[in-house]
Amino acid sequence: MVTQPKQHQQQVLATAAAAPGLLQQIAMAGSAAVITVTLVLHSNFMIVSFEKTRIQISAEYGKLGMFGTGSKIIGSEGFFALWKGVNAAWLREASYTSLRLGLYEPCKVAFGCTTPETTTFLKKFAAGSAAGALGSLAGNPFDVLKTKMMASESAQTPSIVGTARDLFKNQGIPGFYRGIDSNIARAMVLNGTKMAVYDQAKGYVVAATGWERKSLLTTFFSAVAAGFFMTCTVSPFDMIRTRLMNQPSDAKIYNNAIDCMIKIATNEGPLTFWRGFMPIWSRFAPTTTLQLVIFEQLRALVGMSAL
Repeated sequence: MVTQPKQHQQQVLATAAAAPGLLQQIAMAGSAAVITVTLVLHSNFMIVSFEKTRIQISAEYGKLGMFGTGSKIIGSEGFFALWKGVNAAWLREASYTSLRLGLYEPCKVAFGCTTPETTTFLKKFAAGSAAGALGSLAGNPFDVLKTKMMASESAQTPSIVGTARDLFKNQGIPGFYRGIDSNIARAMVLNGTKMAVYDQAKGYVVAATGWERKSLLTTFFSAVAAGFFMTCTVSPFDMIRTRLMNQPSDAKIYNNAIDCMIKIATNEGPLTFWRGFMPIWSRFAPTTTLQLVIFEQLRALVGMSAL
């Protein structure tokens, strides 16, 4: 009987061992998301996300760039305006990220990733995409509220309850799922890229350095790679999602994601899809890295193996 070298076994995740409980994985993912946003990256996450939203919905802010946008907002709306939508963002992460991270490994098993030979990059991407789609369904209402609160240029910070009440009054329950098609597409591309690149990069890092798969350094460098490629693939979907979610309550500028994509490309040019690339990367790079590092450490604490 021929056995595989130990190093090769460390490079590829084999899920033949007993899988941890589904709720346990979701709880670990949710904890990593909440810790990252509220305790570690609260200020950076919110400010960059806020500026990114303004840049995507307005050509004026797009020309100003990150620093110009921040200065204009502080000058006209006040310093604390940069934290508009923080409570909606927290709820979004607690719901959306819990599922897209926590369901990745169960989805891998469902797609047949039970041995190193059957664990291909495409299956990893499919597993990440499926987990992202499910997470997006749960997080979409909070995403809509966050986008509307961040887009408000009022000097007074809008409340999440007031925003939700107005949205329900004008559009009913469907209003909370505005942009769901583009949001699911974005989540599938984002999480598929994130988890597949992270998982695959771990194998390359282990092979190149000899570090263990569970090593903090392996996790760090793999997560950095995932953050960059996520930004490249998800920017167009993020732009479309933001435009759809920020449509006025009493008007309909875009009929759906395809219509939005065509109108942006025709009226503003294809490069508009990557407007806000730097603020997106500025948010993805640290959040992805810390989220995955914290997630892996929490998994280790409860006896789970590294992804």
